[in-house]
Order: sequence, then C-alpha cells, then structure tokens
Amino acid sequence: MEIRNITIIAHVDHGKTTLVDGLLSQAGAMGGKEVSERMMDSMDLEKERGITIKAKNASIEYKGTKINIIDTPGHADFGGEVERVLSMADTSLLLVDALDGPMPQTRFVLDKSLRLGHKPILVINKIDREFADPHRVHDQAFDLFDDLHATAEQHDFPVVYCSAKQGYASLDAEKAGKEDNDFIPILDLILSHVPPADVDETGPFQFQVMNLDYDDYMGRLSIGRIFRGTVSKNQTVTILHLDGTKENFKISKIFGFQAMNRVEVESAVAGDIVALAGAENINIGETIVQEGNSDNREPITVDEPTVSMYFMINDSPFSGKEGTFVTTRQLRDRLKKELLTNVALRVEEDPQRQDRFKVSGRGDLHLSVLVETLRREGFELQVSRPEVIMKEENGQKLEPFEIVIIDLPEEYSGTVINELNRRKGTMQTMETSIHGTTRIEYHVPTRGMIGFRSFLISESRGSAAINSRFLEYNEYAGPIPGRINGALISMENGVTVPFALFNIQERGVLFVDSGFPVYAGMVLGECARENDLEVNPCKEKKLTNMRASGSDEAVKIVPPRKLSLEQSLEFIDEDELVEVTPKSLRIRKKILNPVDRKRAAKK
Repeated sequence: MEIRNITIIAHVDHGKTTLVDGLLSQAGAMGGKEVSERMMDSMDLEKERGITIKAKNASIEYKGTKINIIDTPGHADFGGEVERVLSMADTSLLLVDALDGPMPQTRFVLDKSLRLGHKPILVINKIDREFADPHRVHDQAFDLFDDLHATAEQHDFPVVYCSAKQGYASLDAEKAGKEDNDFIPILDLILSHVPPADVDETGPFQFQVMNLDYDDYMGRLSIGRIFRGTVSKNQTVTILHLDGTKENFKISKIFGFQAMNRVEVESAVAGDIVALAGAENINIGETIVQEGNSDNREPITVDEPTVSMYFMINDSPFSGKEGTFVTTRQLRDRLKKELLTNVALRVEEDPQRQDRFKVSGRGDLHLSVLVETLRREGFELQVSRPEVIMKEENGQKLEPFEIVIIDLPEEYSGTVINELNRRKGTMQTMETSIHGTTRIEYHVPTRGMIGFRSFLISESRGSAAINSRFLEYNEYAGPIPGRINGALISMENGVTVPFALFNIQERGVLFVDSGFPVYAGMVLGECARENDLEVNPCKEKKLTNMRASGSDEAVKIVPPRKLSLEQSLEFIDEDELVEVTPKSLRIRKKILNPVDRKRAAKK
C-alpha cells in the first residue's frame, strides 16, 4: 500500500482541526462512528481555548492509499511541536481563512515547511464567511511564498476552496458549495499532488523519534517515522543517543495509526508513522537503527527560548490548603518529566534558592499553558512576571522582537497606536477596510508585549483581535515604562466584607468579591493612582444604638474584574507574584508584611 504523509499548516482558529474531522468522516475512517467536533483537540485546554497545543497524527485510507495526517499547532509559542513533526511529512496543506488571509503564525510554520522542500497545497477555508474574498487571499498567499523565497516549483501550488464547517470543497471558487458537497476534491488532490514517500524499504532499518508518549502498561512509546527499511516485533535495535552513546533494546510492540486510534501490528515499512514500545531511556530527536548500524539522522533543531519565568513552591499564608503537590521535590520532578516531551522548554535550578526554578520557553502563552497544566494536576506554586531573554553579540545588547498584527474598530486605533509607540514599537503598515476595521502591523520588543493584551482588550471593549510571532533579535530598544497604575494591597488577614469593599472601590478596580479570604500583602485590585495603596478589606461597620438618615441604605459593590491566568501574568509587576492553586488565582507582593515592605522601600 502506498503511503502519503501530510501536515496541515494554519493560523489559530482558521479551521484546521475542523477540516481534519471532515477528512476522517469523508474517508469513513471512523467505521460509521459519529465524528465529534474537533476530535484532534484531545486535551481539555485545547477544547477550551480553541487552539492546538500538542502535535497529533491520524490516518485514513482512500483509494488503496494510506494518508497519514499530522495536525500541527498554529501558535508560534508551540513551535517546538511544529519543527519536529514537519520532518515526518512529505508536503503540507496550507490552510488560510478566506477573509483574514495569511497571518503571522502561518508565515512562521510555512517558512519551515518550504525549507524542508515541501510543495504545499493551498486550501482557502471559510469561503462561506461574510465579506470573504478568496481571490484576494490567493494573491496574498502567492506574495507570501515570494517573501519566503520559495522555488519556482513551490510557487506553482494547487488551490482548493472549501468550508470545513459546512463540509464541502471545490477546485473552482465559483462552484464551491453549489456542486460539491464533500471533501473528495481535497483527497483526490492529495493523491495526485503529494508524491509517495521516497524511501528505501530494503536498506537497513532507520527510525527517528519525533514525539513521546507514556502508557501505564508498556512504558514509554517512541513515535516517529521509518525512513529506511522495515521493523518487526521482538526485533533488537540500537538507539543512537544525542550524546554519542549507543544502547540496544528489544521492540516489545509496534503500533500503527488507524483514524484516531493506535492499532498493534507485527511489522512496519519505510515511509510509515508508527509508535515503538520497549525503550525507556530515549529522547526526542534520537535515531533508532538496525543492530550494529551507526547511521545517525541529523538532530532536530528547535529555536531558542525568548521568555523566562521563575517557578517556586507556594509559601503564602494559604499554602497547602487547596493543592495536592506542594513540595519543591514534587515540582522539580514534574518539570523534569515535562522536559522529556516539551523540547522547546528549558529548566534551570536557581543556585541562590533551592526552591526556585528558572523556566524558559518560546513565549508567555507557552509558559502559561504549562502553569495551567500543573494547576489542573493538583500543584500549588508561585510564578514571577515573564521576562525576556537578552543576548549579547560583539559587545552589543540584543533583545527579541515580534511582528504584531491587530484588527480593531477604527475608533480605537489612535489610542492603541499611542500605546504601541510608548512600548517602543515601530509601525510597518496600516490599512482601513470598507467595513470600518483597521489593521495595523508593528514590530515591537517582546518586553513591550508583556501586559499589552490586557490593555488592548480593555481599551477596545473586547472588539480587537491580536496576533504575533517572534521576528528576530535586534538592538536593545531602551527602557520601557512598566505598569502605569499601582496596586490595592490588603493590610489585614481575614475575609472581605461588603462595607469595606464599598469604600475601597472608589480607589480603583477590585479583583475580589465579598466573602473572599485574604491575607496581608495580597493584591486586591488595581489602584487608580501610580502608587500602591494599602487598604483594609475586612473592616466591619461599627454598630450603634442611634439611627441616622441613610444609615440603612444598601451597599452597592461594582462586580470585580476576574483575571485569568494570562491576565494575571500580564498585570503583575517585578515585585509581585501570581499564586496558583487548583482552585484559586491570587496576586501577592513578594514581601508580605507591610512593615518589612516599608523597610525595603527605604533601602
């Protein structure tokens, strides 16, 4: 059976996972079972956020050909997933929204695909959207290929128009949805355009590990592609470790992929994507070869991290009340386990503090997803404000910059532009559509993007959409002012009461409601002024025997602003931490005691 290996490239929310659902259903891969919405987004976080975080693969059979489909993350923060799985594919489906066109993350992944020699197929999705303009998007995609220095063969890409949600595709934009009511045109195009896997089935076995999984009964599973030869169950093979050492092991089980399921097989041939069981001491990027062979594949390279945060155990007055895992040892072991599969992550132990770890990743979203994952597993921890990782070359200080594209109503553009300029951004383009939406593109230091998303949501009343990706390391842009407003800080331990909050809300915006447990040094909200303000949220109303006009009026409290994990990380300043537990998110000052904090300020 011939094999085709394809990967799907798309920006966040352009319909990539929905298209995979449709292809699985079209090819009858589910055996008559109902295909649930966004099946490839198997993690709870993926379903909640509508993004793909972990790369996954499925397979279908169509006209006697096996098609392996690899679903890649669309956000640049999860580029560590993208870079290793692209090498498993022979070509890519470039999925682009018929209204938005190519976006920053699309460019990021497509560039890596073109460098591998892929000849992509352009899929213009959501052509049923209002104001969709597939012909304009086609031209934009051609310009994108040109910007990325694609070859003449790569420029000659086929185009298919579809609506993944409605379930139809066509090679003709004018006929899409009128004549075709299925995804057959996409499947036929894959067979005609994607070449069979160019491999040597008779040579010595060679396999590269692209992903890792774990099974309670079989242990670690090595997922990757067979680049040469064949492999059988119970065969003894050799691992070529990245440090140059070798290790033999016996393959206990081989799993192929059928639809979304793993199916045990006795053997597998070159070109196929499989999972091998039996090797415990193995890492992503390492090569497995025939016993006695030493033909190593080129190691997988991953872009360096650009943002770091400090992770530490929770030592606040509320520590240990809500979490299951609260010790440094448990946090250290969990971070080491994460390093086995999260290749873009770096973890360093702080030599000055035994209970603190410096965790570096590709962006604040990359790190916040890790924090949220730990939280749901029962960990209690504290994290610091994200900081960018600086470099120094030839005596010059360099910092990471990002390409930022913002779509927002025209009336908010002036305020947003002023804020980006304040954060040392440089405008590249600005366009206003006939629909009253303005699109601005900026180059901004990554430092300037910390806290900006919260500002944008607040300023645009939630009507703006922002996308960004790493651009390059460039010359240090100079100091950027931090958070403008101070914080409202509790000076007492206890539970918040309506009477106290009613008086405090005049001083700023509250993050907590009445009946909320607090401690001294905990941040209750954002102050209306630049300085921090200590308040007593537990102060009860004094009771007397005298009645006065207005004394019995109801206390009206403005609903608090509930911060998500990402918003909390963007809000905090350098002297603050986010306390993360399975049930709560709190912001606190590093020095809890108000007296100690005043002494530190004098020093």
